[in-house]
Amino acid sequence: MKKIAYLSSALIFVTSTIYAATPDESWSKLCASCHGKDGKAHTKAAKKMDVKDLTDASYAKTFTDEDAFKSLKMGLKDKDGKERMKPFSEKLSDDEIKGLVAYVRGLSK
Repeated sequence: MKKIAYLSSALIFVTSTIYAATPDESWSKLCASCHGKDGKAHTKAAKKMDVKDLTDASYAKTFTDEDAFKSLKMGLKDKDGKERMKPFSEKLSDDEIKGLVAYVRGLSK
């Protein structure tokens, strides 16, 4: 009986560590509520917090992929130190964050 319990635990652990969210899944789950499903920032939260339209190519040129990665991983604060975006370092792996950066870049094309 112990062997079955250990095997079940190991299988759950392996399955959960192998699965990585797709950029689309991450966007829907973590970003769309503020940035909108289409990235145009037409949500109540976006208007309240002055969230930028990520489909605007001129805005997309104002930050590098490295900037976007850091913002997603560490979060964003305004000049007064108030949190504008929560960090995703505990919710997404570095590879998932890189995928999300590529997804965001694709919104402005």
